[in-house]
Amino acid sequence: MPWKETQKMDQRIEFATRSLHCENFRQLCREYGISAKTGYKWRSRFLNGGYEGMAELSRRPQSHARELSEDLVCEIIRLKQAHPHWGPRKIRALYERQHSGPPPSESSFKRVLEKAGLTRPRRRRAVTSGGRIASQRQAQEPNEVWTVDFKGWWRDPSGTKVEPLTIRDEYSRMLLDLRAVANAKTETVQACFERLFEQHGLPAAIRSDNGPPFASVQGLLGLSRLSVWWLALGIDLERGRPGCPQDNGAHERMHRDIAKELQAGRVGRDQEAFDLWRQEYNHERPHEALAMATPAEIYRDSQRRYEGTPEELDYGGQDTRKVQRGGTIRYEGEHIMLSTTLQGWQVGLNPRDEVLEVWFAKLLLGHLEPQRAQFQAIGPVYPPSDSATLHRPADKPMTETVKEEPKV
Repeated sequence: MPWKETQKMDQRIEFATRSLHCENFRQLCREYGISAKTGYKWRSRFLNGGYEGMAELSRRPQSHARELSEDLVCEIIRLKQAHPHWGPRKIRALYERQHSGPPPSESSFKRVLEKAGLTRPRRRRAVTSGGRIASQRQAQEPNEVWTVDFKGWWRDPSGTKVEPLTIRDEYSRMLLDLRAVANAKTETVQACFERLFEQHGLPAAIRSDNGPPFASVQGLLGLSRLSVWWLALGIDLERGRPGCPQDNGAHERMHRDIAKELQAGRVGRDQEAFDLWRQEYNHERPHEALAMATPAEIYRDSQRRYEGTPEELDYGGQDTRKVQRGGTIRYEGEHIMLSTTLQGWQVGLNPRDEVLEVWFAKLLLGHLEPQRAQFQAIGPVYPPSDSATLHRPADKPMTETVKEEPKV
């Protein structure tokens, strides 16, 4: 039967409000004695025009005369329900990818989602001075900088600790790996990188924080066994300042998405679930920084191919010494301490003035004074207003007191 003649407006509003969250739409229509077609019409009008939209069409204000079609409103809601953490701009970009013809304006998407109660007010972040790096290296193409970190841990329903490893290309935002690793040991993380290097090639630099296994704040120039391996492959090292996660801010922003969409659901060490999320992140989710393109549309593999770990490094004719098991090199009968993280590798000795420059790959470690048989490291690694890139330094070396990396 049709709407009751009394209190038509109240009934329509009540029906439209309930229809936004009901599980069985047709059953709701039968409860109010209307057809499904009529129900869709009034739900669509409510989403487009609010309470005013529930009046008869002839009485509606002219500003609402050009309403979105019922099918379009339903499609917007469907996309939002499929991606509940996406905002109107991303929903509109996804709609444009999936449908031909120009989409409605972003404000139209926002209005539909607001009327449906499917948006949240954006929280404003307090802006503090000195919180952003003034001159951090910015990637200009894919594979110029990869960023890596561990997502903060959570526990799944069984109480198991989950702390996934995340590796990302800075330029394209491509999430190269989201891995539910068993632990944070060097061997475990190195195996993940080997797999990525074989698939995508080598990056020019890797940016990390100062924690293990990426670095060691107590080791020589912060080197760990993992970062030594990266150097041996010809990869530069970039590190943020200690205690400054904003130095890798875009990576941390991705971690917030993981927190909302995986951690909040208490997903366990389910690699299939992680792979599905990464697939959506790379191939479906538009990124504002990429002009609403997806990372997969921007990223391309590196031209620097991975050929395995080199057995020896080329120092261009320099005198070399192999680092012994205790972290020392032997020079003119003396055992000189460098670092246990370098054991098994060769270092190059380059004469300069009255000292010998000690190199590992393309990183200047410090200076060896032959007369006193002492090694002095260079530093500091962390400039006061910038993140650090470990590379061949300028003519003026700096000194740093170093300690050995603790054994895991």
